[in-house]
Amino acid sequence: MPGPKKLDPSSSPRALLGAELRHRRDNAGLSQEELGLPLFVSGSFIGQLDSGTRRMQLDQAQKLDEILKADGFFVRNCEALKKSKYPDHFAEAAEAEAMAKAIREYAPLLIPGLLQTEAYARAVFRAYQPTAPEDVINDLVAARLERAQLLTGPTTPLVWAVLDEAVLRRRVGGPAVMAEALRHVLKLARGHRIIVQVLPFSAGAHAALNGALKLMSFTDAPALAYLEVLGTGHLEDDPASVSRYELSYELVVASALSPELSLTLIESLAEDYAHEDQQL
Repeated sequence: MPGPKKLDPSSSPRALLGAELRHRRDNAGLSQEELGLPLFVSGSFIGQLDSGTRRMQLDQAQKLDEILKADGFFVRNCEALKKSKYPDHFAEAAEAEAMAKAIREYAPLLIPGLLQTEAYARAVFRAYQPTAPEDVINDLVAARLERAQLLTGPTTPLVWAVLDEAVLRRRVGGPAVMAEALRHVLKLARGHRIIVQVLPFSAGAHAALNGALKLMSFTDAPALAYLEVLGTGHLEDDPASVSRYELSYELVVASALSPELSLTLIESLAEDYAHEDQQL
């Protein structure tokens, strides 16, 4: 079995903290589970810190400095993690997303952020914050488009999205915006960069009726699930819970249209939106 991936401490604050944590933990002869006990976290969580896929919190840094006799190293460097261009509830998930080898997502209401066009993202953020200054909306849109740069690589990460039919029929930004947004999804899928399926209304009740679900897997760390509701989100690392969410996603995939039929439906609706826009 291959050993954990070697982190480059210069690549990010999380990588720096992860490399130092792994070094000091190994020197102390502590397993991930043993170190997790006094922090009241799981061994999986320590593994995520080791690999740089989870954000270290200040109280955890303080405890690690004490346990590993790090002379304040973790607290000092933890400060650099506080700055993020993303909302607080999503910052850690966005950082983990950037390191994932595979991202699987069920989207019940909106096109997933990684797949959004600028116009679609702008319409979404304006709906969320109708009285926000334009520069605030511009910053949010820029951060979302920057996230989408993950898809400029030819193969990594694997992105597999299941879109509820409601995503395709909800008129975010009007017909022109929707036509462009759906054609962007088609381009990514037909360019073999992502896998897309549609969960049709005809599927009825399904395993993810409670809301959006994002699953992230990594080369050298346990998988994560991200659950989001209005204005907040939760990153889940408990292996048993993640396994349940993985099963829910697999059941949704089983109820969805095939990729080929999904693209046919998306294309048909994109053409309908484009035709409607021409009539306006």
